[in-house]
Amino acid sequence: MREYIGSALRRLTGTSQATIDTIEPGSIMVSPRKPIDRFDVAAITEVLDLATKIGAVLLDSGTAAIDTQSQIKFVAGAYGLADIDVDVTYNTIVVSARRGATLPPITTMEQVYYRSMDFTRLAQVDKLIRRIRDTGITPSTAHQMVDNIIAAPHPYPHAVATVAWGVMASGIAVLLGGHVLVGLLAFLTTVVTVTVNRRLNRIGTPVFFQQVAGGFIAVVPAAVVFGNAEALGVTIAPSQVIAAGIVVLLSGLSLVGSVQDAITGAPITGVARFFELLLMTGGIIAGVGIAIRILELTGIYLPTITTSTSFDAVEIPSRVIAGAVASCAYALASYAEKRALPVAFLGGLIGSGVVAGVTYFLQVGDVIANGTAAACVGLIGGLLARRALTPPLVVAVAGITPLLPGLAVYRGLYGILNDQTLDGFTWVAAALGVGCALAAGVTLGEFVARSLRRPQLSTRPEWLLRRRLGAREYRQRR
Repeated sequence: MREYIGSALRRLTGTSQATIDTIEPGSIMVSPRKPIDRFDVAAITEVLDLATKIGAVLLDSGTAAIDTQSQIKFVAGAYGLADIDVDVTYNTIVVSARRGATLPPITTMEQVYYRSMDFTRLAQVDKLIRRIRDTGITPSTAHQMVDNIIAAPHPYPHAVATVAWGVMASGIAVLLGGHVLVGLLAFLTTVVTVTVNRRLNRIGTPVFFQQVAGGFIAVVPAAVVFGNAEALGVTIAPSQVIAAGIVVLLSGLSLVGSVQDAITGAPITGVARFFELLLMTGGIIAGVGIAIRILELTGIYLPTITTSTSFDAVEIPSRVIAGAVASCAYALASYAEKRALPVAFLGGLIGSGVVAGVTYFLQVGDVIANGTAAACVGLIGGLLARRALTPPLVVAVAGITPLLPGLAVYRGLYGILNDQTLDGFTWVAAALGVGCALAAGVTLGEFVARSLRRPQLSTRPEWLLRRRLGAREYRQRR
């Protein structure tokens, strides 16, 4: 009874929490359903199918396997199906309901087919789980709602998402120290990359080859402008444009989810996701390497990359703002809800600000700086996301996206292709270290944020609940 009173008081007084924080025993707002009769195969199958569909959307959106498993169990338990086993492995979800020692279990399976990132779909499923928790809608109604969510088109036109990808690349180019021309070139290059890859995806081209095409396109415009810089009367650092393009290509990969799975107890899924990440990064590297070799045959040689990217204190504000704009643009490009965009902007502001401040004032390595920034994004951004009832994953991924090691990847490849093997592999290792630090930092910050927001029993008097519910309903609840 106290759990119900505490939960209802939090709802009536307006305290907001993310779904993942409240899927614990005793957190259902309505009276728990009676257990499903173990002989009612149809009812059990309906609930299992609903739970696996919801889990598929969560897993497809990059949610960690453990969190996906927890939410599947919660949905099944909300409908009176508590004795279940859930196995989430990479792109397969298997849910089995036990029916005692004399009856065989009932099992459902769902394959997760990766689609384009859609944070609105994730948010809608988050709302659906809250509605199941708060109002106890019937399984058939929930089935219809989740089917509508899956079948719904993207909330924004493709043109809006394409422009958002371009703005994101411009912000990253400025974050790396580029000027207006670099930002404009990064914008145009990314728009072309996204358009080409979208067409390749429509004809069924494997993602690896889409990454190869993206890496190739990221190099050519910057190299051509650099090769003709004297005739055009401009100065440009092509590495900044190329690095921005690489970050855009890396941003769609499940870096956070892979490390979260490895850390939180799902090593098989974590290794599978991480291998996919390495394979897709290899596609980017192949595309960049092919472009560099072809350009050298035409007489265009890219400049040697310096081993440091020092900047003055006066540049910190512009870089931090550029990082925040890039995070907001990434959230928009991933079809996040409008109310999530300001939170994503703040997440990028926090991440870029911490990296700039720690790097400039403390002069520590990139791994420590980026790991610290990611932990701050996971903690502060996670709390802000919960306040806005936005899935924390949206803010976490958007906040660290501008910090992805695109420049380190390009430096490593450049060194390997130009007989600087030791330096090249050193930068590749540095890129891997930064990526892991970002994902681990976000996981730590998110864990702390979740601990701070776990549901607690309210200490407010029961008369407030009695006043809101009415004396008769209050006595029925007791």
